Amino acid sequence: MTADPSVWRVKGMPLAHATGRGVLDGKRLAVKDLFAITGFAVGGGNPAWLAEALPAAQDAPALARLRAAGAVVQGIAQTDEFAYSLSGANVHYGAPPNPAAPGLVTGGSSSGPASAVATGHADVGLGTDTSGSVRVPASCCGLFGMRPTHGAVPVDGVMPLAPSFDTVGWITRDAPTLAAVGDVLLPPGSSEGPGRLVAVGGTVESAEPFGLPVVPGTLSTWDDPDPLLLAFRRVQSAEAWRLHGAWVDAHPRALASEVEARFRFGSHVSAEEEASARAYLAQCRTELLTLLGDDAWLVLPAGGPGHARELGLEGRDAWRRSILRCSVPASAYGLPSVSIPTGADPPAGIALIAPPGRDRALLALVAAAFPKPVDHGSNGWRSG
Repeated sequence: MTADPSVWRVKGMPLAHATGRGVLDGKRLAVKDLFAITGFAVGGGNPAWLAEALPAAQDAPALARLRAAGAVVQGIAQTDEFAYSLSGANVHYGAPPNPAAPGLVTGGSSSGPASAVATGHADVGLGTDTSGSVRVPASCCGLFGMRPTHGAVPVDGVMPLAPSFDTVGWITRDAPTLAAVGDVLLPPGSSEGPGRLVAVGGTVESAEPFGLPVVPGTLSTWDDPDPLLLAFRRVQSAEAWRLHGAWVDAHPRALASEVEARFRFGSHVSAEEEASARAYLAQCRTELLTLLGDDAWLVLPAGGPGHARELGLEGRDAWRRSILRCSVPASAYGLPSVSIPTGADPPAGIALIAPPGRDRALLALVAAAFPKPVDHGSNGWRSG
């Protein structure tokens, strides 16, 4: 059977074998087209970039760890261009199918890995998360998605977008597999879980399966997210332009118009605006960590109140804003976060956010609460 080009750039049986044995023996990886894989070029979701790229001499370190633990590379999975979108609809390769919500987007930018896992053609989607690019597709497709503490997993050998926020992330159908990947990729860390959860955005009932006290909370950046989103956008786009602006200038109209516009926004961010934005993000991070204290973790919607949107342009900008309102806090503050499916139809997740360095404790809590995949279409929690 021919591989779906909206999901896979290259697919094998497998494409690359495991290099060792371990907790991931036989697990099939769908690797986002940003990671160096020995013998293959990185395409970045764009044919013009791919045409100029050279084959990698070695695997990205994160991928090498997974293969050493027994995982096989099933294929190179599609991404939004340069990972600079959240929709999952690539103008060059198409929109991958979302089997949990036919006719709705998978979310992005780790769209191919999410679709491959959701359709059962991979066990783990290896992706990246800068502003939600793992958590958003996980939420849209009814899957589990992990964004680790910024810097916890090496990003060497991964095509960058905005280094202050870029992380390696992963997507799975069940929480135990999510935790097993974390066992391979994450450094040692605290195993201490929270004493309570602070729920923002109407997520109090959704947090009940964790078996912890849940209290409603509020953040100024939740009630009025626009200053946070603007500050984040300025830093992200300024970094993205410094990395890729020369290529964008040299390849007019090679990118989708909205993706190119995001890059070009960064060309107009002054040094003073960027410094001010970074200071504001640091202030907001302090506000959140003060709210949580020593024993509380945060619960937010993972994919926005509107779930996955329909294919096409209608409502795109409003949907993107609602998504970023939910995903940017963990990104901007460098905090670990897991997107957890709720069983709703269409799929929608919640996001559990922990203090920095508590990645293993976060994964352990989620795996204990959800030992099996979450059944969809029940409009509520139901494991099975």
